[in-house]
Amino acid sequence: MKEQLKQRLEKLRNELASGQKMVADLKAKQKNLNQTLLRIQGAIQVLEEEIVKREQDDFAETLDFSKNQVISNPVKQL
Repeated sequence: MKEQLKQRLEKLRNELASGQKMVADLKAKQKNLNQTLLRIQGAIQVLEEEIVKREQDDFAETLDFSKNQVISNPVKQL
């Protein structure tokens, strides 16, 4: 009976060690994933800001073009 208890104790200790290693591995993966997500969020923000900037530049160019546009053949008034 005592030998069975020792074997069971050893088995449980091994399972505990295995579980603790799995937890440590998962925490490391979680940390890496969080860092990756932060980089992706940063890239998204940069691209969104660049899109807004380009839209503003396009709008400003449109306004400048309409101001500088010369009418070459005005319609004669009757």
